[in-house]
Amino acid sequence: MTQLWADVWERATAVRPVPDAGFVLLTGAVALALVLAPITWPRVRLGVTVIHEAGHAVVAVLVGRRLSGIRLHSDTSGLTVSRGRPTGPGVVAMMAAGYLAPAVVGVGAALLLAAGRGIAMLWLLLLLMAALLVWVRNVYGLATLLVGGVGVGLLTWYGDQEMQSVVAYLIAWLLLLATPRPLVELLGTGRTRRRTTDPDQLARLTRVPALVWIVVFLAANLAGLALGVTTLAPDLLA
Repeated sequence: MTQLWADVWERATAVRPVPDAGFVLLTGAVALALVLAPITWPRVRLGVTVIHEAGHAVVAVLVGRRLSGIRLHSDTSGLTVSRGRPTGPGVVAMMAAGYLAPAVVGVGAALLLAAGRGIAMLWLLLLLMAALLVWVRNVYGLATLLVGGVGVGLLTWYGDQEMQSVVAYLIAWLLLLATPRPLVELLGTGRTRRRTTDPDQLARLTRVPALVWIVVFLAANLAGLALGVTTLAPDLLA
């Protein structure tokens, strides 16, 4: 058992050469196509939703709320339930974390990749999915995390370095490129959207209009995208 943990640690902390710019840009182009294509967007959005709900959950715990559970649905929506004060900065921070989390994780992934620690990024993602399993309260959510976790686990243990790099860069690019799209879609729905969205709930909590929250989240995500691009492909914006 000690040797197993030593092997895991050695793999997770391995530093590898950073791929050339052509490889990085090619994976970015593939990720952009996956985000824009109608046939692949629902799968990409489901992945973003996992990180979105993880953001709610992590911040809920950090601000002292009691996490009750997470649900992921086949329509790519999600729900995180926590108990605590119904108003105040804690619940505002928790609600705001959802749309910010994918960009934050994407930038973090980009920083790890730029440092040659792509395998560490995959292990951290695996740990996140394992932690979320404890809190998932529906079958679809459980299946989603199990499939994703098993896939990443097999990749980190049995995949070759090239395949690990491809997947790691695709994940980072997908998080960076996909995060603005749900907010753009919210802007497009206007008055027809459901009033249970995070911006609408934040509007009720803060008296700041939902549109302002959407614009703030979108600006933050675009800033994260710019930072991620300069980290992954510094020559592109030079």
